[in-house]
Amino acid sequence: MIDFLTIGEPLVVFAATETNKSLADAKTFHKYLAGAELNVAIGLARLGFSTEYLSRVGSDPLGQFIISELKNKKVGAKKVAIDYTAWTGFEMKQRVTAGDPNTFYFRKNSAATRLSTEIVEKIDFSEIKYLHLTGIYPAISDNALKVAELLLFKARRAGTTIIFDPNLRPALWQNETKMVETVNTLASKADIFIPGIKEAHLLTGLSDESEISDYYLQKDCKSIIIKMGASGAYLKDNNNTEFIPGYHVKKVIDTVGAGDGFAVGLISGLLDNLSLSNAILRGNAIGALAVQSSGDSDGYPTREQLDSFVINNLPTFE
Repeated sequence: MIDFLTIGEPLVVFAATETNKSLADAKTFHKYLAGAELNVAIGLARLGFSTEYLSRVGSDPLGQFIISELKNKKVGAKKVAIDYTAWTGFEMKQRVTAGDPNTFYFRKNSAATRLSTEIVEKIDFSEIKYLHLTGIYPAISDNALKVAELLLFKARRAGTTIIFDPNLRPALWQNETKMVETVNTLASKADIFIPGIKEAHLLTGLSDESEISDYYLQKDCKSIIIKMGASGAYLKDNNNTEFIPGYHVKKVIDTVGAGDGFAVGLISGLLDNLSLSNAILRGNAIGALAVQSSGDSDGYPTREQLDSFVINNLPTFE
């Protein structure tokens, strides 16, 4: 039995080490692994859960680096296919002291966009507890969308619990209308939908958390969890409406990976048989830990670090 399966495009990041220089002028870079779905798999593996990552990489050095890093981080790579005719996607990222860094992606027609539905057909979803999907992978190609749709169909039919995070990336979509329609259709297939409040507003045109939740409950989602940033998260399902508080953070270093950290906490909590409310509380805790470290997944804790943080920090009730 596999605790967790996710699908995504792994990217190799070349992050400039020189501050406030353009990517054209920067001369030294730090190489590391990135990808929203992969962040979640890394976080869960760090907590001791069994994970599998579904993707496709090129046979080039970057693809080899990704396979090596997956093994080092104890993320299952049995379902990562090798493409001998397409390249592995990567990105270059500027280092800045203020504002958003300039980021340049090389991912069009990458190996991950060509993942075959055949590999999905071979998956036995009765052996998988949780499927995690975001709105990023279905956006990278028409083929990727077909693969994502098949994953959801097979998982739903098998009774695998589906967690869907919209993780909106407008630049990847043909237009906003296509993005909204597709993401909302995918969300309707999920058991638990976890948008951020700004994403939920863009997807529905609504501002009230209860109304947003009702919109998706009527589309057959079982539970809606709206991430409200540092303040916490709002939960609504057919049995419960609740606000779960966040944790106070003295200093925010990097917010990248906080949403994925929330997913790590939520899913790990459910795997540990916590109530949904307590699993969300753990999600808030790991999100708080994530923003106190640089890097996409550097702040995700081990079991001991998570236990220590929860013992020594109380949620912030406002």
